Amino acid sequence: MTHEFPLQVYYEDTDMGGIVYHANYLRYIERARSDWVRKLGNDQNAMRDAGIIWVVQRIEADYLAPAKFEDELMVETEVEKLTGARLTMRQLVRRGDTPLFKAAVTAVCVTAADGRPTRLPAEIRALL
Repeated sequence: MTHEFPLQVYYEDTDMGGIVYHANYLRYIERARSDWVRKLGNDQNAMRDAGIIWVVQRIEADYLAPAKFEDELMVETEVEKLTGARLTMRQLVRRGDTPLFKAAVTAVCVTAADGRPTRLPAEIRALL
């Protein structure tokens, strides 16, 4: 299942040349992941209240082509691998059919109190 998240490039996203600043791609894929888990029905506030939070453990990123001021982009997110405490996703930012940025993101569940890895709750594994 692929989740799609549309976004618009604003002036504030760009450098002096009108090209999206490299760190903003990380913001774009984070927004897409947040939208995706919300639409799956995962209440991250309830998880935190139960003592479990998501943290990004690893991001492997490739910049393929520049996005520019006023571009309309799409961020695609899909699960690559799911284990007891870890979720690996592939994310792609594209303009039309042109891939601009791709990333492999690994997120883990940890305890809110001490940051130790913990199993994903069964209800979350069922959603994924």
